[in-house]
Amino acid sequence: MPELPDVVVYIEALRQRIAGSTLQGIRIRHPFLLRSVSPPTDRAIGRKVVEIRRLGKRIAIGLEGELWLVLHLMIAGRLHWTESRPKVNRRLDLAAFDFDSGSLLLTEAGTQKRASLHLVEGNHNLAAHEPGGLELEGSTLEQFRAQLLAGNHTLKRALTNPRSFSGIGNAYSDEILHRARLSPVTLTQRLTEDEIVRLHHSCKEVLRNWVERLREEAAGGFPEGVTAFRKDMAVHGRYGQPCPTCGAPVQRIRYVSNETNYCARCQTGGRMLADRALSRLLKQDWPRTLEEWEALAPASNSKGG
Repeated sequence: MPELPDVVVYIEALRQRIAGSTLQGIRIRHPFLLRSVSPPTDRAIGRKVVEIRRLGKRIAIGLEGELWLVLHLMIAGRLHWTESRPKVNRRLDLAAFDFDSGSLLLTEAGTQKRASLHLVEGNHNLAAHEPGGLELEGSTLEQFRAQLLAGNHTLKRALTNPRSFSGIGNAYSDEILHRARLSPVTLTQRLTEDEIVRLHHSCKEVLRNWVERLREEAAGGFPEGVTAFRKDMAVHGRYGQPCPTCGAPVQRIRYVSNETNYCARCQTGGRMLADRALSRLLKQDWPRTLEEWEALAPASNSKGG
């Protein structure tokens, strides 16, 4: 799923291309994409783009007359820009937004179509699409601490809750926790003050650094190849590969549709966190420490998974 760094760079590229442009047409190929019926999309045609903003992981395109196109890319939605008028007939194509400066194409890979488009009228209705999570970049330590300790959840769940923190998903939460040297399953209310300070600093640093990296990668062009798996990440998507800090193999906790990656040596004091599927299968043979895990499957570990 495109997270805060990806969405920020998307928005910067859109501002360069459609700010002040007139929306000339919306071509929707898959009707499931449109999740609102009032006002109708025809109301948006012929209006100029006056603002583009981020709402968590959503992109809101503001048109004259307080109309807003709200895009949520979900897991596999991606944006593409062309100065021509592309056909919208491929399996991946969901919709095209035609401006007098070019066309914005929305695609989504996979069979589960989850991306959404809402057309809303008025800033009060737009507010309903704002998850309300704390924006990390301008946050104070006091604000961060209050939001973090409002409940008692695992750090992974707390960071990825859009109502707690804005724009963080599965990928960047892994990177944040690795940099902060904290376990993803530590409960928020068990954190020491030093750990809270480290986590706050890590959130800001990881998100800021990746915005800068992706901005440089785009180099003024429209960002393509948006992905949750990047070769320069420390742990996310790097199961079995060496941790860039200590060299120990990156571990994982697998869920139905994704996984959490972490370094046992850097983040859990060498303790292996139970993988729901494998720990149930292996039961008493489940390795409790990094050393036991390395002894269990040395051949597969040396091959990176």
